[in-house]
Amino acid sequence: MRTPCTAAYSSPVPTVLRLCAMLLLLAVPVQASETVVRIGEFSKLAPGASLPPPWEPLTFKNIDKHTRYRLVSNDNRTVLAAQSRQSASGLIRKISIDPKNFPHITWRWKVAHVNPKGDVNRKDGDDYPARIYVTFAYDPDQVDILERAKFEAARLVSGETPPMAILNYIWANHASPGLFAPSAYTDRSIMIAVQSGPDRTGRWVTEKRNVYADYKKAFGREPTAITGVALMTDTDNTGETAEAWYGDIFFSAE
Repeated sequence: MRTPCTAAYSSPVPTVLRLCAMLLLLAVPVQASETVVRIGEFSKLAPGASLPPPWEPLTFKNIDKHTRYRLVSNDNRTVLAAQSRQSASGLIRKISIDPKNFPHITWRWKVAHVNPKGDVNRKDGDDYPARIYVTFAYDPDQVDILERAKFEAARLVSGETPPMAILNYIWANHASPGLFAPSAYTDRSIMIAVQSGPDRTGRWVTEKRNVYADYKKAFGREPTAITGVALMTDTDNTGETAEAWYGDIFFSAE
Protein backbone atom coordinates (compact mmCIF):
# COMPACT_ATOMS: atom_id res chain seq x y z
CA MET A 1 0.00 0.00 0.00
CA ARG A 2 1.39 3.39 -0.93
CA THR A 3 1.98 5.77 1.92
CA PRO A 4 0.61 9.31 1.50
CA CYS A 5 2.35 11.36 -1.15
CA THR A 6 4.33 8.62 -2.87
CA ALA A 7 2.36 9.37 -6.01
CA ALA A 8 3.91 12.80 -6.02
CA TYR A 9 7.22 11.16 -6.89
CA SER A 10 5.99 8.50 -9.30
CA SER A 11 2.89 9.63 -11.17
CA PRO A 12 0.49 12.59 -11.26
CA VAL A 13 -2.47 11.05 -9.41
CA PRO A 14 -4.73 13.93 -8.31
CA THR A 15 -6.64 12.08 -5.59
CA VAL A 16 -3.52 10.98 -3.73
CA LEU A 17 -1.90 14.37 -4.17
CA ARG A 18 -4.92 16.02 -2.58
CA LEU A 19 -4.45 13.70 0.37
CA CYS A 20 -0.83 14.80 0.55
CA ALA A 21 -1.96 18.39 0.76
CA MET A 22 -4.27 17.58 3.67
CA LEU A 23 -1.18 17.14 5.83
CA LEU A 24 -0.22 20.74 5.14
CA LEU A 25 -3.57 22.53 5.33
CA LEU A 26 -4.60 24.07 8.64
CA ALA A 27 -1.57 22.62 10.44
CA VAL A 28 -1.54 23.57 14.11
CA PRO A 29 1.78 25.19 15.12
CA VAL A 30 3.41 24.08 18.35
CA GLN A 31 4.85 26.60 20.79
CA ALA A 32 8.49 26.07 21.74
CA SER A 33 7.59 26.56 25.41
CA GLU A 34 5.69 23.25 25.45
CA THR A 35 7.50 20.08 26.50
CA VAL A 36 5.05 17.47 25.13
CA VAL A 37 2.95 17.55 21.97
CA ARG A 38 0.07 15.09 22.21
CA ILE A 39 -0.89 13.71 18.81
CA GLY A 40 -3.40 11.02 19.74
CA GLU A 41 -4.91 10.90 23.23
CA PHE A 42 -7.12 7.89 22.58
CA SER A 43 -7.06 6.87 26.25
CA LYS A 44 -9.05 9.98 27.17
CA LEU A 45 -11.91 9.08 24.85
CA ALA A 46 -14.82 6.73 25.45
CA PRO A 47 -15.03 3.36 23.67
CA GLY A 48 -17.34 3.69 20.70
CA ALA A 49 -16.91 7.46 20.48
CA SER A 50 -16.04 9.27 17.28
CA LEU A 51 -12.46 10.34 16.72
CA PRO A 52 -11.82 14.05 17.40
CA PRO A 53 -11.66 16.40 14.36
CA PRO A 54 -7.85 16.60 14.14
CA TRP A 55 -7.88 13.02 12.87
CA GLU A 56 -9.15 12.58 9.31
CA PRO A 57 -9.67 9.52 7.10
CA LEU A 58 -6.95 8.72 4.58
CA THR A 59 -8.23 6.84 1.55
CA PHE A 60 -6.70 6.04 -1.82
CA LYS A 61 -7.84 6.08 -5.42
CA ASN A 62 -8.98 2.72 -6.84
CA ILE A 63 -9.08 1.10 -3.39
CA ASP A 64 -12.72 0.53 -2.45
CA LYS A 65 -12.22 -1.65 0.63
CA HIS A 66 -11.15 0.41 3.62
CA THR A 67 -9.63 -0.58 6.94
CA ARG A 68 -12.03 -0.20 9.86
CA TYR A 69 -10.88 2.03 12.73
CA ARG A 70 -12.79 2.39 16.00
CA LEU A 71 -12.22 3.25 19.64
CA VAL A 72 -12.44 0.21 21.91
CA SER A 73 -11.54 -0.80 25.45
CA ASN A 74 -8.46 -3.02 25.66
CA ASP A 75 -6.75 -3.90 28.94
CA ASN A 76 -9.04 -1.38 30.70
CA ARG A 77 -7.90 1.51 28.49
CA THR A 78 -9.41 3.11 25.40
CA VAL A 79 -7.29 2.48 22.30
CA LEU A 80 -7.73 2.68 18.55
CA ALA A 81 -8.48 -0.69 16.96
CA ALA A 82 -7.80 -1.39 13.26
CA GLN A 83 -9.19 -4.28 11.22
CA SER A 84 -8.06 -4.86 7.64
CA ARG A 85 -9.59 -7.46 5.33
CA GLN A 86 -7.82 -7.18 1.96
CA SER A 87 -8.27 -3.45 2.46
CA ALA A 88 -6.33 -0.23 2.92
CA SER A 89 -6.94 3.18 4.45
CA GLY A 90 -5.48 5.18 7.28
CA LEU A 91 -5.96 8.13 9.58
CA ILE A 92 -3.97 11.35 9.47
CA ARG A 93 -3.36 14.19 11.90
CA LYS A 94 -1.85 17.39 10.52
CA ILE A 95 0.36 19.41 12.82
CA SER A 96 3.46 21.60 12.52
CA ILE A 97 6.36 20.57 14.77
CA ASP A 98 10.03 21.53 14.83
CA PRO A 99 11.91 18.20 15.12
CA LYS A 100 14.83 19.95 16.80
CA ASN A 101 12.59 21.09 19.66
CA PHE A 102 10.57 17.85 19.84
CA PRO A 103 12.77 15.06 18.47
CA HIS A 104 11.18 12.11 20.27
CA ILE A 105 7.99 10.31 19.29
CA THR A 106 6.45 7.75 21.67
CA TRP A 107 3.54 5.39 21.07
CA ARG A 108 2.08 2.02 22.07
CA TRP A 109 0.88 -0.64 19.66
CA LYS A 110 -0.15 -4.26 19.47
CA VAL A 111 -0.77 -6.59 16.51
CA ALA A 112 -2.59 -9.90 16.36
CA HIS A 113 -0.24 -11.44 13.79
CA VAL A 114 2.10 -10.59 10.92
CA ASN A 115 1.44 -11.27 7.24
CA PRO A 116 3.23 -14.24 5.63
CA LYS A 117 3.20 -12.58 2.20
CA GLY A 118 4.46 -9.19 3.40
CA ASP A 119 7.77 -8.07 1.92
CA VAL A 120 9.29 -4.63 2.46
CA ASN A 121 11.19 -4.89 -0.83
CA ARG A 122 8.21 -5.50 -3.12
CA LYS A 123 5.15 -3.45 -4.09
CA ASP A 124 2.97 -6.55 -3.95
CA GLY A 125 4.24 -7.19 -0.41
CA ASP A 126 3.96 -3.62 0.86
CA ASP A 127 1.43 -4.37 3.62
CA TYR A 128 1.98 -4.11 7.38
CA PRO A 129 -0.17 -4.99 10.37
CA ALA A 130 0.73 -1.60 11.87
CA ARG A 131 2.66 1.48 10.87
CA ILE A 132 3.06 5.05 12.03
CA TYR A 133 4.62 7.59 9.74
CA VAL A 134 5.85 11.14 10.03
CA THR A 135 5.89 13.56 7.07
CA PHE A 136 8.24 16.50 6.52
CA ALA A 137 7.87 19.82 4.73
CA TYR A 138 9.18 20.46 1.23
CA ASP A 139 12.34 22.58 0.93
CA PRO A 140 13.25 23.57 -2.66
CA ASP A 141 16.85 24.21 -1.64
CA GLN A 142 17.32 20.52 -0.87
CA VAL A 143 16.36 19.16 -4.29
CA ASP A 144 17.73 19.46 -7.81
CA ILE A 145 16.01 21.12 -10.76
CA LEU A 146 14.30 17.92 -11.91
CA GLU A 147 12.89 17.23 -8.44
CA ARG A 148 11.70 20.83 -8.14
CA ALA A 149 9.79 20.37 -11.36
CA LYS A 150 8.08 17.25 -9.94
CA PHE A 151 7.08 19.06 -6.76
CA GLU A 152 5.83 22.02 -8.78
CA ALA A 153 3.74 19.70 -10.94
CA ALA A 154 2.28 18.15 -7.81
CA ARG A 155 1.50 21.60 -6.44
CA LEU A 156 -0.29 22.60 -9.65
CA VAL A 157 -2.42 19.44 -9.53
CA SER A 158 -3.34 19.50 -5.83
CA GLY A 159 -3.01 23.18 -4.92
CA GLU A 160 -0.44 22.36 -2.24
CA THR A 161 3.13 21.08 -2.27
CA PRO A 162 3.39 17.50 -0.95
CA PRO A 163 5.80 16.57 1.85
CA MET A 164 9.45 16.27 1.02
CA ALA A 165 10.09 13.05 2.94
CA ILE A 166 8.40 10.40 5.07
CA LEU A 167 9.64 8.19 7.90
CA ASN A 168 7.61 4.96 8.07
CA TYR A 169 7.85 3.20 11.42
CA ILE A 170 6.59 -0.29 10.67
CA TRP A 171 5.84 -3.54 12.40
CA ALA A 172 7.54 -5.55 9.67
CA ASN A 173 6.54 -9.05 8.66
CA HIS A 174 9.97 -10.59 8.06
CA ALA A 175 12.57 -7.79 7.83
CA SER A 176 15.41 -7.57 10.31
CA PRO A 177 14.59 -5.30 13.28
CA GLY A 178 16.29 -1.95 12.88
CA LEU A 179 16.23 -2.11 9.08
CA PHE A 180 16.25 1.23 7.22
CA ALA A 181 15.13 0.70 3.61
CA PRO A 182 13.49 2.79 0.88
CA SER A 183 9.83 2.16 0.20
CA ALA A 184 9.09 -0.06 -2.75
CA TYR A 185 7.42 3.01 -4.27
CA THR A 186 9.85 5.88 -3.60
CA ASP A 187 13.18 6.52 -1.93
CA ARG A 188 11.67 9.62 -0.33
CA SER A 189 9.82 7.32 2.03
CA ILE A 190 12.07 5.29 4.32
CA MET A 191 10.79 2.16 6.03
CA ILE A 192 12.14 1.62 9.54
CA ALA A 193 11.48 -1.82 11.06
CA VAL A 194 10.82 -0.99 14.70
CA GLN A 195 9.32 -4.44 15.33
CA SER A 196 9.42 -7.48 13.10
CA GLY A 197 7.99 -10.97 13.08
CA PRO A 198 5.66 -12.81 15.43
CA ASP A 199 7.68 -12.92 18.65
CA ARG A 200 5.89 -9.98 20.31
CA THR A 201 2.48 -10.28 18.68
CA GLY A 202 -0.53 -10.30 20.95
CA ARG A 203 0.95 -7.95 23.54
CA TRP A 204 1.40 -4.25 23.96
CA VAL A 205 4.78 -2.78 23.02
CA THR A 206 5.85 0.78 23.84
CA GLU A 207 8.11 2.49 21.31
CA LYS A 208 10.22 5.64 21.50
CA ARG A 209 12.12 6.96 18.49
CA ASN A 210 14.33 9.97 17.91
CA VAL A 211 12.75 11.36 14.74
CA TYR A 212 15.50 13.95 14.32
CA ALA A 213 18.25 11.29 14.41
CA ASP A 214 16.27 8.85 12.27
CA TYR A 215 15.76 11.49 9.58
CA LYS A 216 19.49 12.32 9.47
CA LYS A 217 20.34 8.62 9.22
CA ALA A 218 17.72 8.00 6.56
CA PHE A 219 18.35 11.03 4.35
CA GLY A 220 21.79 12.29 5.37
CA ARG A 221 20.74 15.88 6.08
CA GLU A 222 18.91 18.11 8.54
CA PRO A 223 15.16 17.50 8.69
CA THR A 224 12.63 20.10 7.66
CA ALA A 225 9.55 20.80 9.79
CA ILE A 226 7.20 17.94 10.60
CA THR A 227 3.87 18.45 8.82
CA GLY A 228 1.83 15.47 9.95
CA VAL A 229 1.50 12.07 11.57
CA ALA A 230 -0.52 9.16 10.19
CA LEU A 231 -1.21 5.56 11.07
CA MET A 232 -2.32 2.69 8.88
CA THR A 233 -3.04 -1.03 8.91
CA ASP A 234 -3.34 -2.43 5.37
CA THR A 235 -3.55 -5.73 3.50
CA ASP A 236 -4.66 -4.73 0.00
CA ASN A 237 -1.51 -5.87 -1.80
CA THR A 238 -1.14 -9.28 -0.16
CA GLY A 239 -4.88 -10.02 0.07
CA GLU A 240 -4.48 -11.05 3.70
CA THR A 241 -5.99 -9.83 6.97
CA ALA A 242 -4.60 -7.83 9.86
CA GLU A 243 -5.72 -6.59 13.24
CA ALA A 244 -3.90 -4.00 15.31
CA TRP A 245 -4.38 -1.64 18.23
CA TYR A 246 -2.81 1.79 18.69
CA GLY A 247 -2.32 3.56 22.01
CA ASP A 248 -1.54 7.21 22.73
CA ILE A 249 1.00 9.01 20.52
CA PHE A 250 3.03 12.05 21.53
CA PHE A 251 6.20 14.01 20.79
CA SER A 252 8.51 15.19 23.56
CA ALA A 253 11.51 17.42 24.03
CA GLU A 254 13.36 14.78 26.07
